[in-house]
Amino acid sequence: MNIYEINDISKLIEGNSYVGRGIVIGKSENGKKACMAYFIMGRSANSRNRIFTEKNGEIFTEPFDVSRVEDPSLIIYAAIRKFENNLIVTNGDQTDTIYDGLKAGKSFDDALTSREFEPDAPNFTPRISGLLTFENGDFTYKMSILKSGDAEGSFCNRFGYHYGSKAGLGHFIHTYVCDGNPIPTFQGEPERVKIPDSIDEFTDSLWNALDNDNKISLYVRYIDLENGNEESRMINKNK
Repeated sequence: MNIYEINDISKLIEGNSYVGRGIVIGKSENGKKACMAYFIMGRSANSRNRIFTEKNGEIFTEPFDVSRVEDPSLIIYAAIRKFENNLIVTNGDQTDTIYDGLKAGKSFDDALTSREFEPDAPNFTPRISGLLTFENGDFTYKMSILKSGDAEGSFCNRFGYHYGSKAGLGHFIHTYVCDGNPIPTFQGEPERVKIPDSIDEFTDSLWNALDNDNKISLYVRYIDLENGNEESRMINKNK
């Protein structure tokens, strides 16, 4: 077993009908760019009735058809925000919790101590979060998953991962192992994945691998580490 193997992300996803929501963070193969990606999937009509929108460099989930919204509490939120030299990405409104925490001088991990998994029994969907911190022409990144410690949702387990950046390497965390009833929560460490130099190659590979019935939206951003220039791709199944 090669514990340092770097996987093709499409091979990790293909044939899996429901990996839920996912975050990828890493560095391009040539070492010149930081990569961040976030995607959402959905099984219910309420979950599928969403799109990504971009406002002033921040990414939000919004209803595609406002008249069909059933419960906005867990599906409408800011997914990506910036604070100073930090880029925050999460699968829920803990984006704002992290933003407010950093602004108050807290660390990424400390800010998340006030949150836990989503109250959507029996699934108890985990909250997954990522933070890129840019400094001196490079970056480090952190990931977190807050998930139920038992089938009853009686307590929260908190896992944090801190990474230095390495050319060609990224880490992938998602909410679920696969489809089910209840849906099984993601297990283990974030998966090691390849980050190509081309944003289009990465975007296409990831989007095409996601289950066609359940995928909803994908956003990918590459940041040039030398000059800070950003390049992004957004795909919404609902147009």
